[in-house]
Amino acid sequence: MAVALPAFTPLEDSLFLTLYARALDDRRPQPILGDEVADRLVGELDYDFTQLHPDTNLILNVALRARKLDQVAGSFIARHPDAVGLDLGAGLDSRVFRLDPPETVDWYDVEFPAVTETRREVLDERAGAHVIAADVRDPGWLDAVPAGRPAVIVADGMMAFLSQDELVTLWTRLIDHFSTGEIAFNSYTRFAIWIAKHARGTKTVADLVTFAGMDDPRAPERWNPKLRLVREILLSREPEVAEFPPGWRRYHRRTGTIVLHYEF
Repeated sequence: MAVALPAFTPLEDSLFLTLYARALDDRRPQPILGDEVADRLVGELDYDFTQLHPDTNLILNVALRARKLDQVAGSFIARHPDAVGLDLGAGLDSRVFRLDPPETVDWYDVEFPAVTETRREVLDERAGAHVIAADVRDPGWLDAVPAGRPAVIVADGMMAFLSQDELVTLWTRLIDHFSTGEIAFNSYTRFAIWIAKHARGTKTVADLVTFAGMDDPRAPERWNPKLRLVREILLSREPEVAEFPPGWRRYHRRTGTIVLHYEF
């Protein structure tokens, strides 16, 4: 029997596009991410995934950027086994299960209340994993997260749905809360934002995109003096793309699809 879903807002509903893309990647002969949980959820949830049309470009993009964010978080946890992890706008992503951190790590998935209700129903509990029902833009939710420990913060897809002012406020709040840590998120150039608003594969979320795009990876260093760019990860130059279709590589060299990694 399919798992019934609560009524989602359009912004909450946007999680299904990336969930479906991760599931379709898992069905490929050689998956990039290999997210078996996403594939299971697509089969269990009472949702019409046929209305979504992620093309090969989007599927590979979603899978590869998630893999890079996993690598950043996994490396940080290996160096800081007492870390706090945050996944902002986590949707139904099973990142904590893919990372499988030790029980000494406290991991927090932050999402809207309606989505967290579904997370609790369809994803298993595990030691050290917590769910916070909140809009990341709201003040106060960080009170539930321990401070004074090194933190790794990831956000997959969330940046497109926030204004720059909202992002600046959010990063400042996070940096002020923790003593030290790293932040990684997939960013969008101005051209990538234009594509997101016009491509068929992303038309279901086009009207929700509020971020204008960012061409300078060092811009966030001007948002907060404690932020320092560690690496600009250009997906089109990562080793995994050697097996990708040539058209994908050309497309992403043009759009400049990136994951940005900072420390503070």
